[in-house]
Amino acid sequence: MRLSILIFVLVIFIQPVISQTKQLTIDDAIIGRYTKYNPDYISGLHWRNENSYVLIENDTLYQCSVKKDQKTKLLSLKEIQNAAEKISVEIKSFPAFRFQDENTILIKYGLDILVFNLTENEFTLNLKIPDDSKFLDFCDANNTLTYTKGQNLFILDQSGEKQITFDTDAGIVNGQYVHRREFGITKGTFWSPDGYYLAFYRKDESMVKDYPLVDFMAREAEHTPVKYPMAGMKSHHVTLGIYNLKSGETVFMQTGEPKEHYLTNISWGPNEAYIYIAELNRDQNHMHLNQYKVADGSFSKTLIEEKSNTYVEPEHPIIFSKKNPEQFYYQTRNDGWSHLYIYNVYGKKIKQLTKGDWEVTNFYGYDEAEKNIFIQSTKENPTERHIYKVEIKSGELTKLSKTEGTHTASFSNDFSYLIDNWTAFDVPHKTDLISSNGKLIKNVLTSENKASDIQFGENKIFTIKSEDNKTDLYCRMILPPNFDSTRKYPVIVYVYGGPHAQLVNNTWHNDAGWWQYYMASKGYIAFTLDNRGSANRGKAFEDIIHRNLGINETADQMKGIEYLKSLPYVDTNRIGVHGWSYGGFMTLNLMLRQPETFKVGVAGGPVVDWEMYEVMYGERYMDHPDDNPDGYKSSNMINHVGNLNGKLMLIHGVQDETVVTQHSMKFLRECVKQNKQVDFFAYPIHPHNVRGKDRIHLMDKVSQYFIDYL
Repeated sequence: MRLSILIFVLVIFIQPVISQTKQLTIDDAIIGRYTKYNPDYISGLHWRNENSYVLIENDTLYQCSVKKDQKTKLLSLKEIQNAAEKISVEIKSFPAFRFQDENTILIKYGLDILVFNLTENEFTLNLKIPDDSKFLDFCDANNTLTYTKGQNLFILDQSGEKQITFDTDAGIVNGQYVHRREFGITKGTFWSPDGYYLAFYRKDESMVKDYPLVDFMAREAEHTPVKYPMAGMKSHHVTLGIYNLKSGETVFMQTGEPKEHYLTNISWGPNEAYIYIAELNRDQNHMHLNQYKVADGSFSKTLIEEKSNTYVEPEHPIIFSKKNPEQFYYQTRNDGWSHLYIYNVYGKKIKQLTKGDWEVTNFYGYDEAEKNIFIQSTKENPTERHIYKVEIKSGELTKLSKTEGTHTASFSNDFSYLIDNWTAFDVPHKTDLISSNGKLIKNVLTSENKASDIQFGENKIFTIKSEDNKTDLYCRMILPPNFDSTRKYPVIVYVYGGPHAQLVNNTWHNDAGWWQYYMASKGYIAFTLDNRGSANRGKAFEDIIHRNLGINETADQMKGIEYLKSLPYVDTNRIGVHGWSYGGFMTLNLMLRQPETFKVGVAGGPVVDWEMYEVMYGERYMDHPDDNPDGYKSSNMINHVGNLNGKLMLIHGVQDETVVTQHSMKFLRECVKQNKQVDFFAYPIHPHNVRGKDRIHLMDKVSQYFIDYL
């Protein structure tokens, strides 16, 4: 009996210890992180009106009051299914939706676009989407859907389908995104506010050569070419058409010459008489915000011009004031940081609304009286995001999010309340309801930490000085579990280093990919540094890389190495590096420019030669090859192959349309010519990265490479 009691007591005390020492597997690091360990989120969370929001629980839509602790059933899955049965539509699960107005929701389920009236509990619209359609865009103002089939654009309403473009020449497409999704472009159609007009991109890429891709999985390998305009070569021509739904006529905006320019940030004027386009020259150093007449497509005037010695990158369509329709909100970096301004339609700057050495990262809108605007920004810290109210008259800022971390907001219709979804290093996910004065009303959800039983190594964020000895660089370092400061540990640097990316953030686990934790569990220190050139630190921080990609980024990464080498527990003879895309380029830079430091590298989907990268991104940061031959020569990794000293593996997706496989092929050929041993692995069927279950194979291969050679 005494023995049994002793065993029982030992089990009680030992169990918590055991539960905290579960080792992370490669499967859990790559797939489990986003499945069984993923934080809880509220399903179907939307604002219904200024006083209530809705959410889905147990296949039922509930309405929740802001002012009262009250939850009311609004709609069940069974009620939706009964209503759908009447129109011969089968719905098996509660569908994703959004509100058109307080009593109407829009649903896309399979090949059906459905409008459901919550008051009548019935569907009032059912549009059958053609199965060969793409790039769908629904207009609430007229209950009309637009989409593409092949190279042309169509609209669909209750009266049926109507084709609105009729191009047959190869290389011409309508209604799709253009300029390879640069400049903030995410789509190719733009409904007018009242739904009387549809603006759309027309892209002519007949002058762009077909780039050869091959589908090796066919019975006989098939040629599946894509259009890929490389730096210095001919690029596609884009125009903007406007279709009048009443007359059936299309007018094209007279955007003129040269045809190789970029049309972006499309915005409708409030009365639909004008449309606004940010037009950027091919050199990407001169932008005109132009106004065009909708009726005949004629140029009206230029409202704003921006020039730069490096580049101008317009990414935000103007947003018009409701209080004063002749004024609009404009987001730009023209003072060196991303801030908001008010301009009028005559091109006069009324005032600057936000100012300081920090970036506006989201403009949510303004309240009903238009006394305040609401933003997300980096004001507190570049690794965090917070929500602010900005008084338009005074510019006074009120911080609405109170806790450290990364906050995103969804505002009620009148901006009286916001739902704050946020995360921090030790907070997987929380959803709070907050007033526009910053008062916490209630916590709606606190996700449990589903990975609490996994033994993670210590993870911390800190700063070091950049190569200029002035600028702070944010770093993240993960130590092995059961770290022993008297031992020597190898280091794996995980790098990206390019524009439009920031790896070090105060989110759950400091935004670390769990593969880094996995390698830490194998006895490696995992290190990441956001060098100059990366995102959300202002224009000067990013511009430093212009025309010389790889130089200053490498210098900053080496400051990280200098810090690591100062630590007594770092094995300075065993430092490796891994990255993908721009990170693959940086991996090659570090391996070839600093061969005495880096023993092992794995470069995934690497840019090798910027002349082989696409026009829009490549020429923004490197200029035209004819104008910057020395920069292109220096950044071409083929010219540094002779320095290769360590173990290097390149990995590439065979169907990569972003960094084409030619980069790796040319690099490998040069290695052969110079008798440099290098490893290579290709992933059939995969594009620029390896997703899904195959990613486990990828990261297992990467891991084993470091285990074998580092």
